Amino acid sequence: MALYSEKVMDHFRHPRNVGIIEDADGVGEVGNPVCGDIMKIYLKIKDDIIEDVKFETFGCGSAIASSSMATEMIKGKPVSEALSLTNKAVTEALDGLPAHKLHCSVLAEEAIKKAMKDYYDRNGIAYDPSLFPVFEDCDHCHVH
Repeated sequence: MALYSEKVMDHFRHPRNVGIIEDADGVGEVGNPVCGDIMKIYLKIKDDIIEDVKFETFGCGSAIASSSMATEMIKGKPVSEALSLTNKAVTEALDGLPAHKLHCSVLAEEAIKKAMKDYYDRNGIAYDPSLFPVFEDCDHCHVH
């Protein structure tokens, strides 16, 4: 049995939405100091819809595939849908990840949520703080 699904390999070899949005409405960056993965997500939002999303990921194939799939899953969707994206949904969309690589899908979810929080903060939009974990307090998502 292959370690990685065909979808993981496709998103690793041909990642979607790679790049930077210079005038992004929200930016979220998270990292894992243990494995060295760093993800940065850029959002362009208009009328409560994610019009564009780009990512930069420094990391393994699972990190790149997770970033690519997550951006595909939220592009063109309402902000509320992006906020409800889970690492489980990203993993399922990729047809699974090895157990020791599940943290990559967690990073993708957290980067998107951090970018959404940045968007709310920049625009003075009220939000429920419980929607956003305190990233700096978790042991796997610091960027140093």
